[in-house]
Parts: sequence; C-alpha cells; structure tokens
Amino acid sequence: MILNATARGEGPPLALLHGLYGQGSNFGAVQKRLAQGRRVIALDLRNHGASPHAPTMDYPAMAEDVLETLRQMGALPCALLGHSMGGKVAMRAALDAPAAVSRLLVADIAPVAYDHAGSHGRYVAAMRAVPMRAGLTRAEADAVLADAVPDRATRGFLLQNIRFGGTPSWRLNLDAIGPALPALAGWPAPEDGPYPGPTLVVAGGRSDYVLPESRAEIRKWFPAARVVTLKEAGHWVHADDPEGFASTVEAFVA
Repeated sequence: MILNATARGEGPPLALLHGLYGQGSNFGAVQKRLAQGRRVIALDLRNHGASPHAPTMDYPAMAEDVLETLRQMGALPCALLGHSMGGKVAMRAALDAPAAVSRLLVADIAPVAYDHAGSHGRYVAAMRAVPMRAGLTRAEADAVLADAVPDRATRGFLLQNIRFGGTPSWRLNLDAIGPALPALAGWPAPEDGPYPGPTLVVAGGRSDYVLPESRAEIRKWFPAARVVTLKEAGHWVHADDPEGFASTVEAFVA
C-alpha cells in the first residue's frame, strides 16, 4: 500500500510515523525543524489521515506499507522515527528489512505487549457514536465523546480526525481500527532479528510506556539501543517537550 506522504527539505531521508488516531501532520513543527539539511517525510499510516483504508491492520502489514512507500519515493535506506504505535511500526520495519533502515528512533514505546485495548475500545465506541449528520458541530461531537474520553486534550486530538462540513465523516477507518486494537496493543515476535543498527528510545519521564523491565526486551531486539528520558514529558514526548525532543533527534541523526 502506498501511503500519503508530506515531505520537507533536502538531504538524507528521515521518515516520521505517528501514533494511533494520529496523522503525519501531528509532527508539523518537529518536521519543519528537522528539515534543515534533511528530507523529512511525514507519513499517514493505513486507516489514518489521507492514506488508503484496508480491512486488516497489523504490524507486519503496516511496516511493509512504510517500506513500500519510501521505496517508491527513492528514500531508502532511511532513518525511521516512530511515536507510540508508529514506534512499533518502525521497529518492525527495521527488524524485517534492516538494510533499508539506516537508524531507528522510537518515541515512548517498547517492543512489548500493553494492556490498553480496553480503554482504546471505549474511545472507538465513543467515536462511532458521534452522529455524522449534516450540520454537525465540533461542540456537539465533543459532547458525545466527553463521558468516554474525559480528558479535554485527548478529545481535541481525536476530533482532529473529523471532516466537518456538508457531509461530516471520520478520516479514521474505525471499522478496521476497532477489531485491530488487541493486535496493536501486542507485539508479535518477528521471525527475523535483531536489528543491529543505531537505535535510540526516547521515553517520557511522566509516562509508563517504557518501564525499567522493558529495557531487556528493547536490547533483545535492538542490541545497540540507548534509552534517553525527557523528564518533564509524558507519552506525547514531541508535544510535551518539543525543544528537548527535537534536540535529541538532531543529535542522533546528525
């Protein structure tokens, strides 16, 4: 599958992979900064943003989407940066095609299974309950989500995926994402590996996604990995500490 891609700058390629319910534009400010001396490509993963929809959604398929798209763009080998779900896609791509990934940067996720499918299932159910009727307003959609998604910032993030207007619709393929949540929370053991290339994991100090016990699994699959913690950041490391995150990435890909 060829994914929607937005590129900035010229030079060695660096691809950015967003998390669940996100899109490449989430990296807007980071992409602009990193594009000084690099070709920075922000991708919409399948069933997200402006990329095609597909009934299946798992890490092997999503990794192949990324590699196929970058191959078509003449951007391989490429440095890969992925956040959350996008981090697992990036890790899988590096394990499946190590020669295609010059270096790997993973933002606040580990190659382990998480117990998040239940909470995300509530999010998907709430999004499906939003009435996609003519005249739908952002405030009305926000009110429908409020009980299942009490955090206002999270609701705002989810609402970025609605195309408002004459015929409102979700950019997300909720029909595929809902059933895929257990697979996305998991980490199917790849047949190949480990990935020998330079690897950096950037963890949020206020996040519980990269725990001390995760580090053995990180080094199992990525023996050259280093882990850096941005102490004041939560799971959204690139949004919570944009300066620290961008500086860390620049140093790693330089």
